[in-house]
Amino acid sequence: MLGSIIFTILLIIAGVFFARNVKKISYNIKLSKDVDRSDNKDKRLRNMIRVALGQGKMLRRPIAGFLHIIVYVGFVIINIEVLEIIIDGITGHHRIFSGLGGLYNFLIGTFEILAFLVFLACLIFLIRRNVIKIPRFHKPEMRGWPFDDANIILLSEVVLMSAFLIMDASDYILQTRGVPHYVEAGAFPVSSFLVPFLDGLSTESLIFLERTMWWFHIMGILAFLNFLPYSKHFHIILAFPNTYFYNTNPKGKFTNLEAVKEEVEKMFDPNFDPYAAPAEGEEQAEPERFGAKDVLDLTWKQLMDAYTCTECGRCTSSCPANITGKKLSPRKIMMDVRDRIEEVGEQIRKEGIDKKEFNDGKSLLGDYITEEELWACTTCNACVMECPVNIEPLSVIIDLRRYLVMEESKVPSELAGMLTNIENNGAPWQFSPTDRLKWAEEA
Repeated sequence: MLGSIIFTILLIIAGVFFARNVKKISYNIKLSKDVDRSDNKDKRLRNMIRVALGQGKMLRRPIAGFLHIIVYVGFVIINIEVLEIIIDGITGHHRIFSGLGGLYNFLIGTFEILAFLVFLACLIFLIRRNVIKIPRFHKPEMRGWPFDDANIILLSEVVLMSAFLIMDASDYILQTRGVPHYVEAGAFPVSSFLVPFLDGLSTESLIFLERTMWWFHIMGILAFLNFLPYSKHFHIILAFPNTYFYNTNPKGKFTNLEAVKEEVEKMFDPNFDPYAAPAEGEEQAEPERFGAKDVLDLTWKQLMDAYTCTECGRCTSSCPANITGKKLSPRKIMMDVRDRIEEVGEQIRKEGIDKKEFNDGKSLLGDYITEEELWACTTCNACVMECPVNIEPLSVIIDLRRYLVMEESKVPSELAGMLTNIENNGAPWQFSPTDRLKWAEEA
């Protein structure tokens, strides 16, 4: 009874703490500008099922994709076993679903096989990162916490799966010995291989071992849950909404700035008088920043992208600018956005100020992301195509470049000439429109 009370209290504390951290992330995302992603609901749902649920883009890299699917499927299905452990912990029962009979045996056997496969997959992932040293895991932005974060999660998975199998092996021996409370239920195709190593222990030692592994396993899962909001592995939760709210427009189609679009449309209206006073009751549109200088200028989807980033590096390893040695790394762009919104959101919450009044003397552009990184981008969309959870680093890059061009008038010299030609001649070339066909006359 006491154990059930302690377990319930710990479960509530873990749930409250997790909800509190999720609320912080939600608050940070809502600090951004709005963007409408309510169209094409059927298309969005199909994309979410294919990409997030079906892991549709993972197998583009077969080895990593296959291993990730094993971990993903294991994570999802083994949660059924976690549900039983939670109910057992609250009620004081042991294997409360054992009444399912043959189905229960099948489920436990499946859980064990998946736990072993997850164990192997995580070991291989650790070897790929730390022994083979796959290049995309050792880029400059991955030094320190980002690299440690991945290792912590992988090691945690290895330990949790080990605890689960040791718990089952102890339970199986106790069942065969007819110990009260340990009902005969479950199939143990993997943990049975551990029985010879534990069979020499006394019944009391086995009960202690089984209970220790039970508590370690479930407390480890609750700790893992509360580690997610501090980790790149929060994508486990955000991958689904992020793939649902993806950009359904054709790749490469840029968004229009409404303020600019309205002015251009007025200029093409033959009845428009630029010197006329606004009509009575007509509100003058409040000027907005062109592009983005800081995270508060970005949209909620761009901030959700940042929190969804898995830091897998597929975007960076496919980026032609990065491959040729330039400073740009699409993964770093999203990591910088996440770090900056965490900093901004924390200060706004603590100081209780309106986001429009926020100014800490820093900005995403300049203090986190340099102009050199932005102008290295070729806008080829390789990063967008490769991302397994439909993140769009390019949209952030374009908004930051818009700010540089339209508000700071900062462009590389090569682009300055092109933009001047477009303004004067209506084309990137330095020839007048009337002279463009002269080459044909000379031919």
